[in-house]
Amino acid sequence: MMDWTDSHCRVFHRLLAPHARLYSEMVHANAVIHGDRDRLLAMDPVEHPVALQLGGSEPALLAQAARIGAERGFDEINLNCGCPSDRVQAGRFGACLMREPALVAASVAAMIESVQASAHPVAVTVKCRLGVDDDHDWDRFLGFVDTVAAAGCALFVVHARNAWLKGLSPKENREVPPLRYEWAYRLKRERPRLQVVVNGGIASLPEAVGHLAHADGAMLGRAAYHDPYLLHRLDATLHDTPERPRPDLLRALRPYVEAQLARGVPLRHITRHLLGLFHAQPGGRVFRQVLGEGVHRPGADWSLVERALAATASTAELAA
Repeated sequence: MMDWTDSHCRVFHRLLAPHARLYSEMVHANAVIHGDRDRLLAMDPVEHPVALQLGGSEPALLAQAARIGAERGFDEINLNCGCPSDRVQAGRFGACLMREPALVAASVAAMIESVQASAHPVAVTVKCRLGVDDDHDWDRFLGFVDTVAAAGCALFVVHARNAWLKGLSPKENREVPPLRYEWAYRLKRERPRLQVVVNGGIASLPEAVGHLAHADGAMLGRAAYHDPYLLHRLDATLHDTPERPRPDLLRALRPYVEAQLARGVPLRHITRHLLGLFHAQPGGRVFRQVLGEGVHRPGADWSLVERALAATASTAELAA
């Protein structure tokens, strides 16, 4: 979710899903160590619990970055072993690490040692695929998990499809390799002491809830971004709380938006994460249009959001 799940996005999603665990964009360890931490590791206190996802393949650098993330207040440090992009492969991290379980284990062990020595010790977890390219060997996948678990990792987020390192774009890698949720379920059955979270292709409330019968959790990615109200419905269902109307949820974001505007943050940096709130709803297109056209005008402020809500309501009434 690089370039998507920044702090503004996570604050919005926290309003929608008070009980969810949120994840940051993937940030390379080098960027954490040498880059603009105030921007890369920006986090509002309302986001908790929130995990920092790191990319990298050098244990010492990952350990240093993990400690920085822990000391910045993140509640979990997650090592990405699933991203298949060319940029990631060129840096020898992401999904290509599925072929190097010993290196992943060494990285996890170094990260755990580092965060445990910090003032804010947190869990170190791993997000992975089932394998790479045409490798469909269960024992190899299980061996990867066992090797990394022996280094101290107790939670695996399993994107339940292979990653193709050549010939498929990152988008195609999320759609073309077939999903095999049964491997994640089997991992939970055979390694019950591990926490297993299922990821990949989950796009509806029944699907997400269904996975919980076989695993410890379900992770939503792009579905939650493009249809964020799904997060709210899922949170309400799992915790037996009433669903709130979309306009009420959005208006709860107003204090945050106005505080960010007062700091000089352009409104567009926040509203880009709101566009899917009325996904597949009457007036949804108008909502996106009003925000999209108005956000670039000088002085754009909360009143634009109210205009978008008003236009959406009027369109919905006409449709009814």
